[in-house]
Amino acid sequence: MCRLSAITSNKYFSPMENILALETMKEGHDGSGLGLTLKDLGGHFEKLKSYPILSGICSKNGAKVLDDYMETAGFKLKDIWAPKIRNVKGITKRDHYFARIYDYPASFKHKSFCEKEDLLMNVRIALRKLGESDGSIFVFSFYPDTLTLKEVGDPLQVAEFFSLDCDNLKAKIIFAQGRQNTNYAIYLYACHPFFIQGYCTMTNGENTAFVPIREFLTGRGFPGYIGYNSDSEVFTHILHYTVRQLRFPLTYYKDVITPLKESEIEKRQDSKALKLIKQSLRPLCIDGPNVVIGFIPDGTCFMVHDAKKLRPGVVGGVKGKYALMSEECGLDSAIPKRDKSKDIFPMKYDMVIVKPQAEEVEIWNQLQN
Repeated sequence: MCRLSAITSNKYFSPMENILALETMKEGHDGSGLGLTLKDLGGHFEKLKSYPILSGICSKNGAKVLDDYMETAGFKLKDIWAPKIRNVKGITKRDHYFARIYDYPASFKHKSFCEKEDLLMNVRIALRKLGESDGSIFVFSFYPDTLTLKEVGDPLQVAEFFSLDCDNLKAKIIFAQGRQNTNYAIYLYACHPFFIQGYCTMTNGENTAFVPIREFLTGRGFPGYIGYNSDSEVFTHILHYTVRQLRFPLTYYKDVITPLKESEIEKRQDSKALKLIKQSLRPLCIDGPNVVIGFIPDGTCFMVHDAKKLRPGVVGGVKGKYALMSEECGLDSAIPKRDKSKDIFPMKYDMVIVKPQAEEVEIWNQLQN
């Protein structure tokens, strides 16, 4: 099993808080990878929130290809950030780790944000295709106020490698996954969290319904539904499809991936809608065991389980700071001074929702009207 560490706060904090929480849950990951996604950035990025950030890794040759592509596409480089790399035994240094901040092409300056989102996604896909065959370019996200770091290795060692303990890299929402390599070779595109157009998830578990879900998503004709080097990436795309494309409320994500029985649907006030959703989106039903932690563009964070409820998960904290963790010891590390009697261990019908700026937490239950 992997281990998940998500923190959302109304103040900027360091990703070291997530990584130290992962360290307390170390028996649940084998050190085969660390993925970090940061949203609502502070420090170096605080005054650059409206500009898209290209996060990734490239070789020396890949850097030239990337620069040529971005220049041709009309993007203007405004700033660049890179982690301060240390030599750490067991981690092989690649040529360039980067977060490049760009201004939009002149032709997109006055376009809608939705059009800009599509542009950024298509650029990310194009760069991925350019570098995927030889590993010369890895691009994890290209979006405003969002940064992604990934590398193979033990999370604490990767944090040392990136100098996260002394860097000024901070954010108000940070997701971290300590990976346990089970079904796939160690490959950066298989490392959680996964991100698309402001939607992000990470998962602990096995997605035994992966193939029909992948086939359904790839059949939608949406260019961003590609990749799937991990069977968990579909959870991000289901979230994106449900909330952004279909414009459903966030709670319907739970109804899509774990639909109720017919007798349970009848008790809901929106039973007619639920029946149509279950019928038309049946291929997106998951078969676990899974726990999924995610966020959406407005900063709302959530945790859900599949019906089997065979993967651990807990949510707790204080007003202004909440953590969503695989285990209680991770929560103790992140927010030790809290009322533990209010910790939430969601069950199969529950979706735990933490509002933007971590102002409040609520439990939405599928059986409620």
